Amino acid sequence: MQKRRLGRTDLFVSELCLGTMTWGSQNTQDDAFEQMDYALTQGINFFDTAELYPVPPAAETYASTEEMIGAWLHERKCRNDIILATKIAGPGLPWIRNGTARLDRTNVIAAVEASLKRLKTSYIDLYQLHWPNRPHYHFGQHWAFNPSSVDPKAEIDSFHEVLETLHDLIRLGKIRHIGLSNESAWGVMRHLRLSDEKRLPRIVSIQNEYNLTCRLFEPDLSEVSLHEQVSLLAYSPLSTGAISGKYLNGALPEGSRRTLPQRNVHRANPMTDMAITAYINVARKHHLDVCQMALAFVLSRPFVTSAIIGATRMEQLKSNIGAVKVQLSAETLRDIEAVHRQFPVPY
Repeated sequence: MQKRRLGRTDLFVSELCLGTMTWGSQNTQDDAFEQMDYALTQGINFFDTAELYPVPPAAETYASTEEMIGAWLHERKCRNDIILATKIAGPGLPWIRNGTARLDRTNVIAAVEASLKRLKTSYIDLYQLHWPNRPHYHFGQHWAFNPSSVDPKAEIDSFHEVLETLHDLIRLGKIRHIGLSNESAWGVMRHLRLSDEKRLPRIVSIQNEYNLTCRLFEPDLSEVSLHEQVSLLAYSPLSTGAISGKYLNGALPEGSRRTLPQRNVHRANPMTDMAITAYINVARKHHLDVCQMALAFVLSRPFVTSAIIGATRMEQLKSNIGAVKVQLSAETLRDIEAVHRQFPVPY
């Protein structure tokens, strides 16, 4: 398992990061312990979670994923072996801090303190802003995204307040580094400018969706990531499992995420099915497992530091980890690009 530098920090994270968002809904605490134990033996030193998890989010399961990780860290006594990342939720969910959740000083302090308690740790290695206060194009909202309603000065003032707060928490030793999630090129660059101008902590990473069927990170954010050394932590590298083909033609396998209550199943449409079928055919042509091919593609991008993998079953996790041994040939990459040109934005 390769280790890659996180932004400009002195931390080196595994090229695969263990995602945790099914723990507490599709997975039990015993499942979570088994996954963490196995991941650690395979060289994964990077775990990602969020106060929101598990997903799909619900008031009755809110924050239970962090609690499971905290129980494991307490029992295994291996906190120093793990680079631990979590996130503060942005606005929109009524059960988080009585519906007042947003990115501001009060919420950041409250969220960090609560996460530390649930995770049973004195510090968080990477603290991320899960999504912005302002409207954004993530979670399938790119077709209707319109930034004209945003007051840029007010947003920049908000960025400044949050960075000042995070600076205070870093000085207190409660967090080490900071990152963004579901952000845009404008948002990243504005945060970086504030850091430079005000001598505030620098954003070291961005966690956005990136996979064969969603390459919105290209070309602008990939350029920012490379030249500003802001690591991409690619979430949903398997298109939430859809790249396997398990949802083709409206199929809903028992126990899969799409059988759970969903807010927005934006990945389910005929165009997506056609793209996934084409990628499956590429994998078959080159005698590859399509999920391993998809992960190997993500890991081959120069702007990707780590791909966040999640699994509900151990055999899925083992197969995903096996993708680090897959090297894609030039011909395979050409075939992938041909499909991408045919289906550039399939959902």
